[in-house]
Amino acid sequence: MENLIVPGELVRLSPRLRRLTAPNPGMMTGPGTNSYILGTDELTVIDPGPEIESHLAALIATVGTKLRRILTTHTHFDHSPAVRALKAATGAEVLGMRAPPQDNQDQEFTPDRVPAHGDVIGCGDFSLRVVHTPGHASNHLCYLLVEDKLLFTGDHVMQGSTVVITPPDGDMGEYFRSLELLLTLDMTAIAPGHGHLIATPHDEARKLIAHRLKREQKVVDGFTAKNPATLDELVPVVYADTPVKLHGAAKRSLYAHLLKLEADGRVSRDGERWQLS
Repeated sequence: MENLIVPGELVRLSPRLRRLTAPNPGMMTGPGTNSYILGTDELTVIDPGPEIESHLAALIATVGTKLRRILTTHTHFDHSPAVRALKAATGAEVLGMRAPPQDNQDQEFTPDRVPAHGDVIGCGDFSLRVVHTPGHASNHLCYLLVEDKLLFTGDHVMQGSTVVITPPDGDMGEYFRSLELLLTLDMTAIAPGHGHLIATPHDEARKLIAHRLKREQKVVDGFTAKNPATLDELVPVVYADTPVKLHGAAKRSLYAHLLKLEADGRVSRDGERWQLS
């Protein structure tokens, strides 16, 4: 395992990969958002992160005049806002999917090119394959460093924690399908948007699927005490193992689970009340 992640510290992870973590630690971001710098003579940055002056300055100093492209995994505010200043400073091409029309999305993000699932982006002496992984966000992309079999997962897979799925843009059914997609990829490690490298990528995907299925069963079992029930009545039952301070975020994921169960025909709703079918 690497040493503790220190925001602002440039860490070399391989001959062609470095990590610079933004100083935005928190409950949802762990030690901070990871910005990855790939390449030697021709550089690519994945997820410049939040628009924090010290982080931007460190990124610009690191890439110098060699930056050719900026990639984003998605447009949540801890991943994409720094794109604008980094592009202004370097003239690099910006790639990513446009922001969905929600308040928690960076609506100012303007890509020069919108990659599609399966596209291969040539980056000098290496290439990145685009993997569309909706669920956490409808515009979420992962990037597979083909030569190293390393997958950059943004918030699709994070080290040390699970992600929050927030409808309407977040979709639990899509998230399950996107996790299952990872099992088909030829990869040997994951570089997450938050936390350390993960050396067992397929096991991690299986673990996340199992965790979500277990939570889904807890949602179903939660109706044993009260059926029908509201979200507020279900949260303390379904997330009894989660600190109360996180129940606000848990409520959003609970809603996502219920929408998936509704689509599966297992629950129905009448106004604010949900009922096990």
